[in-house]
Amino acid sequence: MAVAGLLWGGLELLTRETALFAASGFLVLGASDLAIDLIWAMLRFTPRSEAGGVPSADQAKRRLALFVPAWDEAAVIGAMLRATLAAYEPTDFRLYLGCYPNDPATRAAATALADPRVRIVIGGREGPTTKADCLNTLWRALGADEAAGPWRADSIVLHDAEDVAHPGEAALFLHQLGSADLVQLPVLPLLDPGSRLVAGHYADEFAEAHGKELVVRQWLGASLPSAGVGCAFSRRSLDALAAAGGGLPFDAASLTEDYELGLRIAEGGGRAEFMRVRHADGSLVATREYFPATLAAAVRQKSRWMAGIALCGWDRLGWRGGFAERWMRLRDRQGLLAALLLFSGYASVALWLVLKAHEGLGGAAPAPLPPALSLLLRINLALLLWRLAVRSAFTAAAYGPVEGLRSVPRALVGNAVTMLAAAAALARYRTLRRTGRPAWDKTEHRFPAEAAA
Repeated sequence: MAVAGLLWGGLELLTRETALFAASGFLVLGASDLAIDLIWAMLRFTPRSEAGGVPSADQAKRRLALFVPAWDEAAVIGAMLRATLAAYEPTDFRLYLGCYPNDPATRAAATALADPRVRIVIGGREGPTTKADCLNTLWRALGADEAAGPWRADSIVLHDAEDVAHPGEAALFLHQLGSADLVQLPVLPLLDPGSRLVAGHYADEFAEAHGKELVVRQWLGASLPSAGVGCAFSRRSLDALAAAGGGLPFDAASLTEDYELGLRIAEGGGRAEFMRVRHADGSLVATREYFPATLAAAVRQKSRWMAGIALCGWDRLGWRGGFAERWMRLRDRQGLLAALLLFSGYASVALWLVLKAHEGLGGAAPAPLPPALSLLLRINLALLLWRLAVRSAFTAAAYGPVEGLRSVPRALVGNAVTMLAAAAALARYRTLRRTGRPAWDKTEHRFPAEAAA
């Protein structure tokens, strides 16, 4: 009996300590989130003019080069190219599509389009290499074309092979890139009827991040990370990065070259703009695409983001800048800590259920929670309810009230993906540190039929 009592006493102590660790951490993260909410609310009710609109005559003469890296994209690339070419009419642009010599299916699908505005560039190495390496191949091809003829790109736009480009984005880029070095549009995940939970949780996260987080980040004066899609760069900014990078602007050694690109431009003194602008038809000028629909694909994608931003980003970019910059970098890198806190929180609940089951079977009742821990848990419950309400509101604003309600149970799915992705990110990071060679770990893509039509 003494041994059993000691065992259950130890389990009770472990439950309290695990709950205290999780609750303390959630209080810190919750306070950070609440501060962002309050700043956004202040900005929401502060009169301000909306930038953007129709480019001037001089701006309209600027030339755009679209970079689209593609590996194993035969299923979507034809439809994506047709939709993008239509969206960019009548802009003076060229679309550079990066392909690989061992991917004939993607090349064939692109070649079938037979449009002179599409320049298919075959890399010198078999794929997949990395997305940044493919983008550097396109950069070299652009330079070679400009050296051979009078056409020169004033700005470079990045899109992925599954992106749906908005018809208003070209005019918006032309309008803003005269003064900005990076223009980032919101990303709105497309809703997948066959994956309301896994794919749907991306809609919740992006609706809040690109409806609030980046708006606040820009107001604070912190650097804006590029999403790698729906973004445009001034030629001067990429030329400066290329000069510092041995002639190439994209870092092929990075897992998240798009995220780092925005921070590097800011460190070089460049100006970035996150643009939330309505088109004449009332739609938000944003990039739309399907996100992973299965748990395994979501974990694989998020583990790459987590390893690249939270771990490699710490190694490669450090902690530079003022308070706002360091705060935002901390928020960028808190994924692993959040996963640990989530695991601890769920573990404490599971242990508490074990203790209550033991009590129900005639065992001793657990001791009451210490007052400080009890207060901490109540504060965290209030912060959790607030967090779910805020996310639901942003999802509802972007996708309607039904999806706003669905965001509440999807929070559990997001937590599961975060915890699994954290473990995978640590393994990925160890492999990268050992080999020094990042890999292009892409997911299977789809393109919406209505956009293709």
